[in-house]
Amino acid sequence: PFVSPPLSLLDCVSLLGSGLSIINYCDVPNFPPGPRPLPVIGNLHIFDVKRPYKTMLELSKKYGPIFSIQMGLQKMVVLAGYETVKEALVNQADAFAERPKIPMFEESAKGYGVIFSHGENWKVMRRFTITTLRDFGMGKRVIEDKTVEECRCLIKEFESHKGKPFEITSVLNAAVANVIASILFGKRFDYRDPAFVRLINMVDENARLLGSPSVMVTLIIFILIPSFLKDPTPPFYPRQSCFLSRHRTCLNFPSSLSCTDSYTNPEKSNTNAYFHNENLISLVGNLFAAGTETTSTTLRWGILLMMKYLKIQNNVQEEIAKVMGSTQPRIEHRTKMPYTDAVIHEIQRFANILPMDLPHETTVNVTLKGYFIPKGTYIIPLLASVLYDESQWEKPHTFCPEHFLNSEGKFVKKEAFLPFSAGRRICAGETLAKMELFLFFTSLMQRFTFQPAPGVTRAELDLTPAIGLTNAPLPYKISVVPRC
Repeated sequence: PFVSPPLSLLDCVSLLGSGLSIINYCDVPNFPPGPRPLPVIGNLHIFDVKRPYKTMLELSKKYGPIFSIQMGLQKMVVLAGYETVKEALVNQADAFAERPKIPMFEESAKGYGVIFSHGENWKVMRRFTITTLRDFGMGKRVIEDKTVEECRCLIKEFESHKGKPFEITSVLNAAVANVIASILFGKRFDYRDPAFVRLINMVDENARLLGSPSVMVTLIIFILIPSFLKDPTPPFYPRQSCFLSRHRTCLNFPSSLSCTDSYTNPEKSNTNAYFHNENLISLVGNLFAAGTETTSTTLRWGILLMMKYLKIQNNVQEEIAKVMGSTQPRIEHRTKMPYTDAVIHEIQRFANILPMDLPHETTVNVTLKGYFIPKGTYIIPLLASVLYDESQWEKPHTFCPEHFLNSEGKFVKKEAFLPFSAGRRICAGETLAKMELFLFFTSLMQRFTFQPAPGVTRAELDLTPAIGLTNAPLPYKISVVPRC
């Protein structure tokens, strides 16, 4: 179990901190401004540790689109607003392309995989990831067929409840996980397969725990303390073990062609040294977790919002009936369904799944909008400030599909739509995720009308996000009414 460090411990650390040489950037010319830090804890005392992105949004109003904060002894620079995030991650992509070395993830992943890896290892693994996802069907008919089949399985699962209210988190997690599983392992799993359920639950629990206040405080006070403190690992440090490595036989991976087979026989040329078992385990874990959590969470937001806003749900269903009828939804339908496409995009924008993005680090000394940021600086691209940027969205804090529609009702792209981040570290599975969201969402809307559980009014449906690494909706139950 994870427990918050007691107040007395924090007091002791604060007192000890007065004798430490705190790393700061006071002597760096034109370093971004920010609130004054306290010894050791930095700016922790002013932060909402449950939802730190909200504090950062408030700080951006005072200090501007580029400002600094100090968490523990670690100085960070926060980028707020579309123009600033674009300038950094896109226009100066190479300078902001690294990940900081956070001991929690260094301990668990050892720098392997793709999400928290570094340097040449990251380049090789990302190139392999993109190539493999493409070769195994991302954007092609083969993976679309697998997703369509998974949609049918999910519909049957919904139908099995026979109108009784039920909670959808586990089954949506399983359905989405099966799509990435078909790429990684070459097969799908039964929704009640014990090993599969345990794996999915671990992904979900990790996302929840990593964003909890207790782990947040642990990270800030102990994990982000610079390396001159010899042991950054407190007794309650949450060490992660790799389920994939320990449970390969339980999952009964098939011998048919899959991503893992491709990994062992790639055209590696001069990159052989990077294709080893540790990198494989981390890479598959990265892809499975990333390919499950965010898409499933977005779909849960989508269903909740459709229940909340019945008129929008009805409009989506009318467009589905007009364009598809009873035909199985396919990705080719998307261009003919501007309203539904706009609704899905607005779900992603409004849900704000990853409000602080994953952290970046500067690879060189860089100047951004007049501020000097040294090499090795921890960077937080505040995606929440982009998705809710008042200069880019007419009603940023309102669920409004018209954000993506012109006066003629045609779908329009928005440059500030960056739920997958941007630049060198943009989500490698963006194309796959977009396809899944469209097919799952339209398949469910075609077959069911979603209503709150008996006794709950639409006005009572809570849009407050749960606490976690990602902004997930609070647990809720649904009632489904078959439409055909």
